[in-house]
Amino acid sequence: MKDIALLEKNERTASDRAVLNVYDFVSVLVSAVVAIAIIFMFVFRVVGVVGTSMVPTLQDGDWLFITAGDAKPQYGQVIIITQPNWFDEPIVKRIIATENQTVDINFEKGEVYVDGVMLDEPYINNLTLNQEDGVTFPLTVPEGHVFVMGDNRQGSTDSRSEKIGFIDENYILGVVKVRPFNISDSTGKFSMYAPSQWKIAKAELRAAQ
Repeated sequence: MKDIALLEKNERTASDRAVLNVYDFVSVLVSAVVAIAIIFMFVFRVVGVVGTSMVPTLQDGDWLFITAGDAKPQYGQVIIITQPNWFDEPIVKRIIATENQTVDINFEKGEVYVDGVMLDEPYINNLTLNQEDGVTFPLTVPEGHVFVMGDNRQGSTDSRSEKIGFIDENYILGVVKVRPFNISDSTGKFSMYAPSQWKIAKAELRAAQ
């Protein structure tokens, strides 16, 4: 059996050239697939959102690209959490406080304080008025943990509840970076977001004026 690749160009038939073209195409395609698989294995993952606890930042049916590249959890990051919980499923929430910080909430006024400073929270859907049984404030976040809440404060079960509690940093699957599209669970409708809406920026820590 002849080795087509070793033939001089003028010795190759049309059939030989066609075979080489197909081989080159398949080689490039396989290399691209492997490269994409490696990127998604070690850099990015894709997850879907179920529920409305992160409205208005995230919508039910959003699909997210997440990365585990951030070295240390920071205030304002939206994260995917795999820590076992009452719901027995991964959850998506925003980091409100990190290890050794003290969180206090005035549930009558809906105000959130971290280390005595009332937070300016432009990302929330409504005020923090819901207090769950089993968790009392103020509280200090243990070392190696974070305190999280959903942006839809009246519709989120989070670290305010013993059903979720503090989140061990080891159970942070990744930080949400972009949400390019939405697929409705009820209708199956696909909607692509405008590129300007893709990025999920980390909220900046600011004191309320």
